[in-house]
Amino acid sequence: MALFGNKKKTGEEKDSNKEEKKDVKKVSKKTTEKSAPSMQDLYAEKETKKTTSTTDTKNTKSKTSKKSTGNAYKVLVKPVVTEKATNLVTDNKYAFVVGNRANKIEIAKSVKAIYGVDVLDVNIIRVNGKKVTRGRIRGKRNDYKKAIVTIKKGQSISLYEGV
Repeated sequence: MALFGNKKKTGEEKDSNKEEKKDVKKVSKKTTEKSAPSMQDLYAEKETKKTTSTTDTKNTKSKTSKKSTGNAYKVLVKPVVTEKATNLVTDNKYAFVVGNRANKIEIAKSVKAIYGVDVLDVNIIRVNGKKVTRGRIRGKRNDYKKAIVTIKKGQSISLYEGV
């Protein structure tokens, strides 16, 4: 029976096991008393867990920097350079074409990672593709998402300097 770890416990071992169980109950009560975290805290925890678990101990600096900007460039496809978008710059708002699966939190994090500015607000617009005709062939352009990002006053992104 000793092969399966079913050896008999002495009286002292039984008492120590009871004390450990009491300590576990006390800890679980303390953790349940905390207030509920906000959505941003939850997303921040997930990101930190992913980066710590996936990175190796070797070359941690190079992998984390490439990974953070790599995901950011997947979220932000390209800036929108139109007359309306350039007029929004006066209100500290910048327009970007973003990935179809991107959400507001991912967009805010990627703008901060790439351009180094503080994001105050993100508005998302889903744009349907236009129907097009080329000769007798009819088709449709792809759907996409636009994001209008509001940044902190006094900060700027140098996208529309030469336009």
